Amino acid sequence: MSTEKDTKLHRGIKSRQLSMIAIGGAIGTGLWFASGSAITSSGPGGAMVAFGLMGIIVFFMMSSLGEMATQLPLVGSFEAYANRFINPAFGFAVGWNYWFSWSITVAAEFVAAGLIVKFWWPDIPVTVVAILSFTLLMGLNLISTKSFAEAEYWFAGIKVLTVIVFLIIGALMIIGIMGGHEMGFRNWTLDGGDNGKAPFVGGFAAIMAVFLVAGFSFQGTEIVGLAAAETKDPEKNVPKAIKSVFWRILLFYIGSIFIVGTLVPFTSPDLLGGGIDNVAASPMVIVFRNAGFAAAASVLNAVILTSVLSCGNSGLYTSSRMLHAMATRGNAPAFFAKVNNKGVPFNAVWATGLIAALSFFASLVGEGKIYMIFYNASGLTGFIIWLGIAVCHYRFRKAWVAQGHPIAELKYKSLLYPFGPILAMITIGFVIIFANP
Repeated sequence: MSTEKDTKLHRGIKSRQLSMIAIGGAIGTGLWFASGSAITSSGPGGAMVAFGLMGIIVFFMMSSLGEMATQLPLVGSFEAYANRFINPAFGFAVGWNYWFSWSITVAAEFVAAGLIVKFWWPDIPVTVVAILSFTLLMGLNLISTKSFAEAEYWFAGIKVLTVIVFLIIGALMIIGIMGGHEMGFRNWTLDGGDNGKAPFVGGFAAIMAVFLVAGFSFQGTEIVGLAAAETKDPEKNVPKAIKSVFWRILLFYIGSIFIVGTLVPFTSPDLLGGGIDNVAASPMVIVFRNAGFAAAASVLNAVILTSVLSCGNSGLYTSSRMLHAMATRGNAPAFFAKVNNKGVPFNAVWATGLIAALSFFASLVGEGKIYMIFYNASGLTGFIIWLGIAVCHYRFRKAWVAQGHPIAELKYKSLLYPFGPILAMITIGFVIIFANP
């Protein structure tokens, strides 16, 4: 199991940056908006169970990826593992699907940035904001890996700080130190009429529906595997990032749902109104306003804008590295494998940027409409990648033992093998079959 040829990428990503890259990939609209509708449809308890169960699946998937990425920090990560441990055809499909999915996601984020800016300047065309976002993120990704990683560190840091502040203020409101809420947990016992009674509303079917939403919300955590090839000392930093990121993300999501479910009745119609074009109805804004922060919507809108730029930044990095990796293995045209003296695969970055530039046509198609088109086009690709990671890990361990290596030689061992990857395969397969984004 030797590593592949040097692709001239530089190991410019530091430990602190790697952790933030993984966190930034998972904190997005799922936390800012979808958590509200999840609480409405399944109750606070149902939402916490659904996100908690999906969090466990993500942990096993990330643990599997961590074992392979630590032992073999290959360019292309799971695309390389699919080529090696499943078959080249599956690796080819994984690579191109992942590249296209994230390229389209970057385009969606550029449109989303334009919709968010309309909160302050309603008359500004989305196309103008998309072009400015394109220029900023292309510049960061073309300069060097270090500039991308540092920008992502601060983009993600803003999101993390906001969630921490939210959790602290929410906890103070619950125990009665801050106003805006009658102390106690009465919202966990409310009767929703035909929908059912809190904390569980809508029964098992509602929890399963939220389970799918949670899966989409956690997508992006696998980026840490791709970044491993450009990370300093991957044997040490990749396992560290995977362990810390899981618990932080789970705390952020489960903690936020608990806070919102305790402070805002699940019967509140406001929880259903949140969206990329209606930040005032975000569950976090509702809580901040109840606490007495009049400017909550404007502040959170700025945070969401950095969140969108963070997702676009990491998406541009991820998709360009995947295209570069495919080119090194002959699954994409060879000129995408070229890198400049800073270790940046510039042709791959520009190819990804051209797909993302489809966002410039937002005003022609319809701004909200094209956002949903791009969002849905990325579809189930993330779940397919997760399934591939679980299968690859299962076969990786089999190959490791078959070649006479003891398990003790592994630099990082995933938890509960083979239960972990098998559970992930079954559960993610269920999501792929029944998901309807």
